Amino acid sequence: MDGKFRQDVVRIALTSELTRKQATDDLGVGMSTLNKRITAHRDTDAVSKGDLSLAQQNDRLGCENRNFKDEREILKRPQYFLRVKICEV
Repeated sequence: MDGKFRQDVVRIALTSELTRKQATDDLGVGMSTLNKRITAHRDTDAVSKGDLSLAQQNDRLGCENRNFKDEREILKRPQYFLRVKICEV
């Protein structure tokens, strides 16, 4: 792979809303290769500081969103409500 393609792979993986698995499938590179390239180019200008900041914020918000979805699914379970009502009585 040439250097420009490597930089583009890192930029796309970090700034797109694709999961790393989706990025590897779309770009035709292996997961291990992608992770190594991201680590190697993390401190270079392959991704601008603004793009990297947005990507980090997107990752953080995605993690929060997954946590909220998990919590909501737990709260939907009937046994949770039964336990709460029993404890309140």
